[in-house]
Amino acid sequence: MAQAPGKPDGPKQSRAEVAARAQREARRKERLREWLIVGGVVVAVAAVIIGVLVLTGGDDEKGEADAPGVGRSSDATDDPGSASAPGSGDSTNLPGAVTSDYGFAFGDPDAEHRVVIYEDFLCPFCGALEAASSDQLTELVDAGDIVVEYRVFNLLGRISDYSLRSANAMAVVMDAAGPDVAKTFHDLLYAQQPSESGPFPDDDWLVDQAVVAGADEDAVRPGIEDLAFEDWVEEAGDAATDNGVQGTPTVLVDGQQVGGSTIEEITRNILAQVS
Repeated sequence: MAQAPGKPDGPKQSRAEVAARAQREARRKERLREWLIVGGVVVAVAAVIIGVLVLTGGDDEKGEADAPGVGRSSDATDDPGSASAPGSGDSTNLPGAVTSDYGFAFGDPDAEHRVVIYEDFLCPFCGALEAASSDQLTELVDAGDIVVEYRVFNLLGRISDYSLRSANAMAVVMDAAGPDVAKTFHDLLYAQQPSESGPFPDDDWLVDQAVVAGADEDAVRPGIEDLAFEDWVEEAGDAATDNGVQGTPTVLVDGQQVGGSTIEEITRNILAQVS
């Protein structure tokens, strides 16, 4: 017999069964609500953590790499991380300091002009600028007229790790032997600069040049071989990028970039602005 329209199939459920089913459904919805609340709290906490990481850079070590001269070199500045001017002393001996801008500054801190040179020891144009300007700039430093600050960083690491290793070696020499030896070491690296196509000097060669410059081999070899200031050098590259440096050499005189279409023209413009 066909069932009359409007009537449910099967036996009618009791009130107890209906109530039990309603209770189960209520408990399911309550559990779901609790999970949604917990999930929301987790998401909120995660958002706060991510926000803190973004604001702090996500790296507690950022900008805090050991700088050359931190408690080790008696000739370097006592507080390289905050120094903004070269150290004091006889300007004819090129007193120097590690600056807060990841540079090595040489000259009388009371000098009228400050020349900043961003460079990479592998960059051939940096070598050309060094050859064209070094003697004149050194004379001006000796006379107490200018401060010269070299900001060496790893620009050409895509070509060779020599860019990193040589910059690190400069920091090691500054740290272990002081500014006079570091300046001599700087000049030796440019006087014997390798080609961008290689072959590239190894760590033993860097140690040898440091010794020729006046450093003690036992004092510089570990730091050169172990890249003691690798983090500091990489932060120097970040700082250069933040300052808008796009290539080397980039030269500033009293904070203003020096223009020129050739190395000779750049050199003339530097000297014209500090004379």
